[in-house]
Amino acid sequence: MMKSQYSFKQTLSRAFCLSTALICLSASSNAWAFFSDDEARKAILDLRKSLATTQLELQNQIEKLKQDNAEMRGKIEAIEKQGEDLTSSQKTYYQDLDTRLGNFEPRTLTIEGVSGTVQPGEQKLYDESLKAFQAGNLKKADEGFSAFVNKYPKSPYLPLALYWDGNTKYANKDYAGSITQLQSLIRRYPNHPRIPSAMLTLGNSQLESGNKAAAKKTFSDIVAKYPDSDAAKDAQQLLAATK
Repeated sequence: MMKSQYSFKQTLSRAFCLSTALICLSASSNAWAFFSDDEARKAILDLRKSLATTQLELQNQIEKLKQDNAEMRGKIEAIEKQGEDLTSSQKTYYQDLDTRLGNFEPRTLTIEGVSGTVQPGEQKLYDESLKAFQAGNLKKADEGFSAFVNKYPKSPYLPLALYWDGNTKYANKDYAGSITQLQSLIRRYPNHPRIPSAMLTLGNSQLESGNKAAAKKTFSDIVAKYPDSDAAKDAQQLLAATK
């Protein structure tokens, strides 16, 4: 009887201990599981924070690169502009230098089909005389062209100087002087492209000086020799008006 009671108690005690151990193990397992989830969430949060920081840094770097690129483009454009300005400045310099040298050294030029040597100061005198004519300063233009004709008789500008001087004298009502200059042009340069127009002014000078017969012949010659020219059209009208 005593032995049976002892065995029962012993068995009960073992069962209690086993039950307690299971409870403790279960509690321990639940605690460990809870700890792992918390750590995982923390790791995810840390990772997100790290990614956000990295993205911000990358964005800042991109913006800085854009700014640096814009600054670089600006510098390149400035350098290119400086290069263009320098090239333009050099071109202007050499053109000016060439012009200045032309004032001191003879040059060979072809002016409206006429070739020859241009002496220092020659082109300047012609240009100044033509500007005076275009500005309506007929006295200065006449003096300049007359001086040119006398000073540079072999100049490639001579046909033009004779042409403009003839027109200047006609405008000044110096019809005799106009006739002299224009006849000289026609005689010396019969194939010059200004001849039809020069003949028209010559005919008008002859007409204004009272020599109608000479004027009519000049106008007729224009129509016969240069029928397709503008001067021929004007000459035809003048012929019809001259009685």
